[in-house]
Amino acid sequence: MEEKENHLADSKRVFIALNKAVTKLEAIERAKTEPIAIVGMACRFPGGANDPEKFWQLLSKGVDAITEIPPQRWDVDAYYDPNPEIPGKMYTHRGGFLDDFDVSQFDPAFFGISPREAIAIDPQHRLFLEVCWQALENAGQIPQRSEGSPTGVFVGITAYDYALITHRAKYDSSIEPYLLGGSFLNLAAGRISYILGFTGPSMTIDSACSSSLVTIHQACQSLRQQECQMALAGGVNLMLLPDSMIVASKAKMLSPDGYCKTFDAAANGTTWGEGCGVLVLKRLSDALESGDRILALIRGSVVNQDGPSSGFTVPNGNSQKQLIHQALKAAKIEPSQVSYIETHGTGTALGDPIELNSLAEVFGAERTKKKPLMIGSVKTNIGHLSSAAGIAGVIKAILQLQHQQIAPHLHFKNPTPKFNWKDFPLVVPTELTSWQVKDGTRIAGINSFGASGTNAHLILEEAPVQDEMHPPILNQGGLEQQLRIKSERPKHLLTLSAKTEKALTELVSCYQNHLQIHSELKLEDICYTANSGRFHFHHRLAILASNLEELVSKLAHYQKAAKVAGLYTNKVYDNNSQPKKAFLFTGQGCQYLNMGKELYQTQPLFRHTVDQCSQLLQPYLEHPLLSVIYPDTQTTQNIDLINQTAYTQPALFAIEYALCQLWQSWGIKPDILMGHSVGEYV
Repeated sequence: MEEKENHLADSKRVFIALNKAVTKLEAIERAKTEPIAIVGMACRFPGGANDPEKFWQLLSKGVDAITEIPPQRWDVDAYYDPNPEIPGKMYTHRGGFLDDFDVSQFDPAFFGISPREAIAIDPQHRLFLEVCWQALENAGQIPQRSEGSPTGVFVGITAYDYALITHRAKYDSSIEPYLLGGSFLNLAAGRISYILGFTGPSMTIDSACSSSLVTIHQACQSLRQQECQMALAGGVNLMLLPDSMIVASKAKMLSPDGYCKTFDAAANGTTWGEGCGVLVLKRLSDALESGDRILALIRGSVVNQDGPSSGFTVPNGNSQKQLIHQALKAAKIEPSQVSYIETHGTGTALGDPIELNSLAEVFGAERTKKKPLMIGSVKTNIGHLSSAAGIAGVIKAILQLQHQQIAPHLHFKNPTPKFNWKDFPLVVPTELTSWQVKDGTRIAGINSFGASGTNAHLILEEAPVQDEMHPPILNQGGLEQQLRIKSERPKHLLTLSAKTEKALTELVSCYQNHLQIHSELKLEDICYTANSGRFHFHHRLAILASNLEELVSKLAHYQKAAKVAGLYTNKVYDNNSQPKKAFLFTGQGCQYLNMGKELYQTQPLFRHTVDQCSQLLQPYLEHPLLSVIYPDTQTTQNIDLINQTAYTQPALFAIEYALCQLWQSWGIKPDILMGHSVGEYV
């Protein structure tokens, strides 16, 4: 009998151990395929698209941002010739350029960089640093709060124009010590990590046109492998010299008229462009736990190589098909679930049909004319951004998921005859189109193919619905109704700051414009993000407001230097040290009816703490503490109990303790505590 019991005990232990092992393996497997949440993004693209909102305006309105080459870049006439055979010349004079971009506009002091060092730093590094900061602000992630954290940085960059410029120019010898760390492409990521204090993986990737999509893939892999807790990923490209256009002209890759006519019969080449884009990424579980705003999910990504094809820079259709199949498998998504593809779509007569045929073979089997696959290319709007091309496509796809609309694809009049449009239901929307799905969620794929043969595919899904945080209302039996608990504070505090007074004025203007466009925003959301998701600099502005109209009015008063109640401005000289704070808790004699009533009505934590004290004291008091502090105004019952010592001291303790908890929840924590009488116990 004893032997049998031992055998059963051993079997039970084995069963428990097996269960634990299975659970552990399942957790490891889930971690490998966990969706990655995009919690922030920022961009600088042609056409004045200096943030995602402006980029969406450009896309949704079908704007072609291709312009004449700015005269500040180089002497266009000296390098232009319509004959592609003329050595040292380009046969186009158009491209996608950043509006009013000036390499001298960088503010080195903001990042703690000396002016001499800044001159030696490649403007692409400077631009990427600025956009990283904006992306972190967009995500509500204060860089200083992440200092020393295992945050990864992944940069896609290809062009080395500035290194050529500094090599050819006669520069001040005082910047020579900085040249080694300023112009090498491999230092782009390390500089971001160094300046922002990040200790996660940091790498620069150059796979030509697919660079920025490869960086996102690597960032996702790093997050899933627990190498970092957050990651910045993106790409940057600037055209500072005519060299890239001259070389592309010799290869006959460029469109002579500057129009990128992707998938059109008249497609005759791509159009070079420049820009920068950055995503802030987290594991989905971490983003949900932190309460981050999620813009979209990365379900899966894959990178592969063309291998042998009919030419070194010629795309390989088979590799493209394998790439997409692998990405779908990694994302655990069926081809029929994908309803939009942001294509590589460069506008070349050779590359476009190969990509179309690859898409048709992967996605065409279960498609009908009633359920087609929509495709498009951002290159028709802003050109081919080289190492920033992939990130431009991803940000476009995210915006389309958010707005549930497909932006118009430009310059598509006559479909290329090199693809069988009749048998494969691929649709190229030429006007703003509602993105409807009958079942499931909106899912998009993004292609990015490098001239090096390195290909990347990313699968995006629309963000999960995130419920607004509503604090639970505790049932106080009738008292809840009497107090008419509100969900809003009567006033909110907005804090803005900048490193200079001029910058603060400009920031106020940005808020004014933003609030005029987005009158639907909630005051509490605006204030919370500004107060907790931004670093606080020396020049500061604080505004108390009850509603958006009052906030907008007080911002206008600040711009006019007019004094008004509830508007405070000052300069803090020491930004590194916090002033010491003391909390003083008073004793008996200061009590009165309805102490903290407005806080009880509007602040969940204050209410919960007072309720908790009342419940703990219930066995010891004849009358409930809440009915003593907040008596029924329609009767005289309990109206005088507040002045009886047996109730006065517990009431003061509850209110003072709740106030302390509330202040601390707002980040106001005391360095010194003092109390008199019952205040000593608090």
